[in-house]
Amino acid sequence: MRLSSLLTAIVVCVLLILVVFRRDVLLDFAGITPPPAPMAVPEPEPAPDAVRVIAATLRARDVADGIVLRGRTEAARQVVVRAETSGTVVSEPRRKGAEISEGALLCEIDPGTRQSVLDEARAREVEAQARLQEAQARLLSATGGREEAEGRLTEAQGRLEETGAREAAAQAALIQAQGRVPEARAVLAEAEARKREAELNLNAAQKLSAEGFASDTRLANAEAALESALAGIQRAQSGVTTAEAGIASAEAGIAGAKAQTTSARAGITSARAGITAAEAQISSAEAGITGAQAGLESARAAIAAAEAEIDRLSITAPFAGLLESDTAERGSLLQPGGECATIIRLDPMKLVGFLPETDLGRIKLGGQAAARLASGKEVTGAVSFVARSADPATRTFRVEVEIPNPDGAIRDGQTAEIIVASDARSAHLVPQSALTLNDAGDLGVRLVADDSTARFAPVSLLRDSVDGVLVAGLPDPARVITVGQEYVTDGVPVLPSEPDQ
Repeated sequence: MRLSSLLTAIVVCVLLILVVFRRDVLLDFAGITPPPAPMAVPEPEPAPDAVRVIAATLRARDVADGIVLRGRTEAARQVVVRAETSGTVVSEPRRKGAEISEGALLCEIDPGTRQSVLDEARAREVEAQARLQEAQARLLSATGGREEAEGRLTEAQGRLEETGAREAAAQAALIQAQGRVPEARAVLAEAEARKREAELNLNAAQKLSAEGFASDTRLANAEAALESALAGIQRAQSGVTTAEAGIASAEAGIAGAKAQTTSARAGITSARAGITAAEAQISSAEAGITGAQAGLESARAAIAAAEAEIDRLSITAPFAGLLESDTAERGSLLQPGGECATIIRLDPMKLVGFLPETDLGRIKLGGQAAARLASGKEVTGAVSFVARSADPATRTFRVEVEIPNPDGAIRDGQTAEIIVASDARSAHLVPQSALTLNDAGDLGVRLVADDSTARFAPVSLLRDSVDGVLVAGLPDPARVITVGQEYVTDGVPVLPSEPDQ
């Protein structure tokens, strides 16, 4: 065993000698041609007074950027539930810390006389409805009365026109009858004249017949003529009587027509009075309807107010959450605005921070965010709100991040360090010791320029890391002086060397 170990050690030593010191012989034995040695790039001759420094060639990389905010946790919803009416609390109190569902009863207030007020308002509603129906019935009746009066007016106007025509006809008949009376009297006078003539002829015929100078025929003719004259007188007298009767009849017709005209005019006046009265009744009924409707609306408004007042007696939870305070004690008096209870909702929870206006463009709604609480708990969420107006005192903008909190372990008001992710940025990882300040106090690094001189380059610090700091604002690639940067200024010649040399 010892001999084999010794032989193994000898073989290993020989191989190491061949690999390290006789590498060319080993390659020739293996038939492998070694690669040509790279040509050395001549370094520029350093200036006689060049400062020796150590410089590292750094390349940019894309790094996830983030904005660090100091903030606190805040309940998603928190409200102090207050009374909207006054009264004594009659419900048993619920203790703080209890879970409350949405719509759960928190405080019940004694109704007092509110139910009586509601009953009274409902009674006034029934009364107003009855008055409205009565006014509507009166309106219907008055409308019918007006239509009836308008019909009577039309009828009376028609009768007036008819009686006017009858009166005109009676006047014409009177004129005609008055014209027949002289004619009838003339006929009577003529008949009386013929009678006198017949009497004279009869007397003469009688005397002549007695003396024997006239014949019996002449005497008979004279007697017949007298009788004919008497008959003519009777006919003429009858004509006069008829003519006078026609005048009386015409005058009676005129009187009757005038009476009918008067009656028709009275009917017109009565009908117009009926229309006026009906219109007054219609106006009264319409006013009654308006008043009844106003009373009905007032009663309904009173009912709604009374019902709303009764609804306010039960104070309920506006959302599900936890009681942060005890509800009002039984027997306590609540006034409008008096506190019944405080409810908070912890799921989801909000992280609240304030963003400087210089970083306002780097954050977006819905962006990812993480936070570490003072207790060490780490949480993640998304940006849910970015304020549109700045705080007038600090000129910062409120940022809210929504995080899940199903178990309620995160409390309201805890301190938190919030990191909000933003777009990736090109950055260089430089040693923290390479950072320096120029004469103006700007933070930056010193670079080796192409002409082997030192040059200050300002940078913006992104964040720290274990291997250094991530900075932005450098060219890619950048030769950063890591040792000796404090001994050079802009334009000073330098003799750089790599860190491992």
